[in-house]
Amino acid sequence: MNLVISLLMNISIALLLISIAFWLPQLNIYSEKASPYECGFDPMGSARLPFSMKFFLVAITFLLFDLEIALLLPLPWASQTNNIKLMLTMALILILILTLGLAYEWTQKGLEWTE
Repeated sequence: MNLVISLLMNISIALLLISIAFWLPQLNIYSEKASPYECGFDPMGSARLPFSMKFFLVAITFLLFDLEIALLLPLPWASQTNNIKLMLTMALILILILTLGLAYEWTQKGLEWTE
């Protein structure tokens, strides 16, 4: 019962805050306030520069591999289990999947952001 009351209170407070933020007008909108700030100097160029899609894909690939490698961090604690053979098998399967993914990215030239 307490969980339901807590959930309803949290949802109602969140909806109240969202509706207040939506209905309150934004004051003092003018071009100087909306322009990018460069340490007090006038902007030298456009703040909207094109972003390299290849670099973005390399960054996403790095994040994916980084998160998957983080799955290997609990291995020292898992080595204290009774079934060490299962733990090593699962770790080797994970490393094999990571190696195959890296090889695929390498063969597809997904790791090169300059051409």
